[in-house]
Amino acid sequence: MKIQKIDKELSAILKIIIDSEASLEILVSQIHGDYRQSAKNLCRYLLLRSFDLRKYQDSLSDLGVSSLRTAEGYVLSNLYNVVKNLKLIQGIPFENNLNLEIIGYKKSKWLVKKHANMLFSQSHKKHFTEIMVTLPNEAAEDAQIVREMVQNGMQIARINLSHGNMDIWMKMVQIIRDISEEINQKVKIYIDLSGPKIRTSKIEIRNKKNKIKDRISIRVGEHILLTKKTTLGKSSSFGKNDEQLEMAEVGISIPEIIDDLKIGDQVLFDDGMIRSHVIAKNEEDVELVLTNCYKLKLGSHKGINLPNTKLRLPSLTKQDIEFLPFVCKHADMLGYSFVRTREDVSNLYKQLNTIAAIDMGIVFKIENQEAFENLPQILLEGMTRNKIGVMIARGDLAVEIGFERISEVQNEILWICEAGHIPVIWATQVLENLAKTGIPTRAEISDAAQGAQAECVMLNKGDYINDAIKVLKNILVKMKEHSSKKKNASRSLKIAKTAINQLLGNNFTLPVQAKTP
Repeated sequence: MKIQKIDKELSAILKIIIDSEASLEILVSQIHGDYRQSAKNLCRYLLLRSFDLRKYQDSLSDLGVSSLRTAEGYVLSNLYNVVKNLKLIQGIPFENNLNLEIIGYKKSKWLVKKHANMLFSQSHKKHFTEIMVTLPNEAAEDAQIVREMVQNGMQIARINLSHGNMDIWMKMVQIIRDISEEINQKVKIYIDLSGPKIRTSKIEIRNKKNKIKDRISIRVGEHILLTKKTTLGKSSSFGKNDEQLEMAEVGISIPEIIDDLKIGDQVLFDDGMIRSHVIAKNEEDVELVLTNCYKLKLGSHKGINLPNTKLRLPSLTKQDIEFLPFVCKHADMLGYSFVRTREDVSNLYKQLNTIAAIDMGIVFKIENQEAFENLPQILLEGMTRNKIGVMIARGDLAVEIGFERISEVQNEILWICEAGHIPVIWATQVLENLAKTGIPTRAEISDAAQGAQAECVMLNKGDYINDAIKVLKNILVKMKEHSSKKKNASRSLKIAKTAINQLLGNNFTLPVQAKTP
């Protein structure tokens, strides 16, 4: 690609970003002072990634000019310097008249570390990436479990309110505090709110031998009813020619979900192992047809994912609100499950303000498709406070968006968070085989190494969890010597275009760009 063409097109993109400054000033007016520059940079990044930049990258590298692959944390400075250098190479005079607030490369790295230290209450260490570990319920009765985790490298203890009870959680908190005092080292506490858990209801069916079963047999092509009605479940019946005579029936833990489902929506059960879609509905039931059954039985209390459904369900349940005072009293960070929109963020902040929890660290768990699609808006609303982070909850997220897309999506989340200088927690199945069996797979070692891009990596419990902590610590120390974040080709991002249209409104229109051949 000729240098004149690159110069012309990148100069036009730079002008668009500069001309948007007045709109960005209004947009970030309510942002916390610690995040105002970062919020601007995030918006500039969304503008930049609304364009397909791939066609410029190789030519810029051939010219010895910094490519735009490294632009996440310092967008305006990077693009401005690229355009300036292109003009200097051509011998074209360049007026240095940029009077806008900008962030350079060094400052962008400093801001990420500053924000991570505010969230994690931690000063810079040899390996900057924190290690978080989920505590098993047994840790409430055995302080040695927690002590060994801390000795091997755990810096943040995670308590999941989806499991256990107040007595167990309080014992865990006390043990963590005692060990922190014992070793004279702060062990942070992260507590997850449960959020609305959409699951199948209890299944209890008597078979011909009068034994109670807690699951029903299923097959591809079978029709089943998902119902609001109180039911202990029912199996389908089939005729001599294998035709379905009667539909199975399964209840749902949150009945109002039925109202939000539409014909054609996907309904996924048991971590996506059973896949279906809606073919009919009435006020009480939806009729589903099973399209994939990687398991041949559907059991009680199995998770349900609804990737295509716009839910009107509040992200904060009554129980979450009841637990907020406990969480804010004892935790350094609160994990916000099931967040989907910026309104969800606003709602949480209002609840925290009512109990004067103004200094609580908040981690937004990105675990469903709607949250991913609304990520920029969630972050900008989140930035009205200054102690925030994001967890890439890859389990539910992979179920909703499809396993083949999880690598792409987790990278997009990393880029967008880096643009906002927001610390990230890399979670779900990290070194899982090692933690559970004592033997790691090659793939999970590579995955853990990729987690070094984040500011924190989370491990789940297992019999060999201390081996996993030690291995992860060694990986993080070594990887930080080799790389900082990850750079990729820069095609336009749908999430960026959508966010810009929503944030800057109808008065702002991106020009049409020629497609990359």
